[in-house]
Amino acid sequence: MKQFISTQDIDSVPKLVQIAKYFKASPHGKEHLGKNKTLGLLFFNSSLRTRLSTQKAAQNLGMNVLVMNVDEEGWKIEFDEGAVMNQGEQEHLQEAAAVLSQYCDFIGVRSFASLTDREADYEEKILRGFIRYAKKPVFSMESATRHPLQSLADVLTVEENKTVEKPKVVLSWAPHPLPLPQAVANSFLEWMKQTDCELVVTNPEGFDLSEEFTEGLEIVHDQCEALKNADFVYAKNWSSFENYGATTDAFSDWTIDSRKMALTNRARFMHCLPVRRNVVVTDEVLNSEHSLVIEQANNRTFAAQAVLYKFLQDG
Repeated sequence: MKQFISTQDIDSVPKLVQIAKYFKASPHGKEHLGKNKTLGLLFFNSSLRTRLSTQKAAQNLGMNVLVMNVDEEGWKIEFDEGAVMNQGEQEHLQEAAAVLSQYCDFIGVRSFASLTDREADYEEKILRGFIRYAKKPVFSMESATRHPLQSLADVLTVEENKTVEKPKVVLSWAPHPLPLPQAVANSFLEWMKQTDCELVVTNPEGFDLSEEFTEGLEIVHDQCEALKNADFVYAKNWSSFENYGATTDAFSDWTIDSRKMALTNRARFMHCLPVRRNVVVTDEVLNSEHSLVIEQANNRTFAAQAVLYKFLQDG
C-alpha cells in the first residue's frame, strides 16, 4: 500500500475491518514491526481523536512518532506550482515534503476544506501535493473531501453492533451553527457502500452531497420517513455542495431526539465527535444506552493501527 486516502487504496474493506478487530483484541500483537520506524503527523487544523488515536496506534506497533501543528509551529507552506514567493509563504511544499521524507518512514496529513472554492477543495491540493512530492507513503487523517480513518472505525463499529445480517443504516444531516465540510459524510457513504447494508441518506433540499458519493443511494428529504425501521442512525452536519459552503439555521427541527429515535428499530446512534449537544442531538439520545459515540472513538485507534500495519507489512 503506497497511500491511504480512500477505499480505492485498499484491497478489501471487510479484510481491513478484520485486521482492525485483531488489533482491538491484541493491541501489541505486532509491536515488533514498527521498531526503528518513524511516523510523522502533520496537522493543518485542530484534532483530538485523530491525533491521539493515531499516535497510540503507532506506539502499539512500536513506532516512534513526530507530531507538528504546521500552521502554529512551522513555516507557512506554499502549495502552488511556479509561485513567486514574495508574500506570506516561506517554504514550498517541494522542499517540505522532501525533508520530511528524510525524517519519517510514513507521513500522515490532516487538512480541512476551505469551503470557498469547491473545485480546489475537491482536487485535494494539500493532500495530493504531499503524495506527489514525498518520497514515503502518505495517508489521510482527514482531507477536504474524505475522512477514511474515521470511516474505517465507523464500519468496524457497525460490524460489531449489528443484530441483523443486513442492517438499515441512515446518514442524517443535522443542524450546526457553523458551515462544516462534507468529508465525514462523503467518506462514510463511500465505506459503507462496501458492506452489506441498506444505506439511506436524509437531508434537507439544497444539501444533497456530491453524486460521486451518493450514486445508487436513496436520498430522502423527509427525515422522519427515512428514519423508520433504521438499525443505525449516523448524525452529521455538512454544508451545501450545490451552493458550496453555505449553511442555514432554517432546519433546527432536524436535531436527533428521542421522538425521532422512536421511529427506528431501536437504532444505535452514531456521531464522529466532537458533537454540539442539543443542536445535533439531544442529551437524552447521546447519554442513552443506544449511543455508540464513545465506542466509535475507541475504535479510531484500531482503525489507524490496521492502516499502519498494512504500510509496515507492505514495506
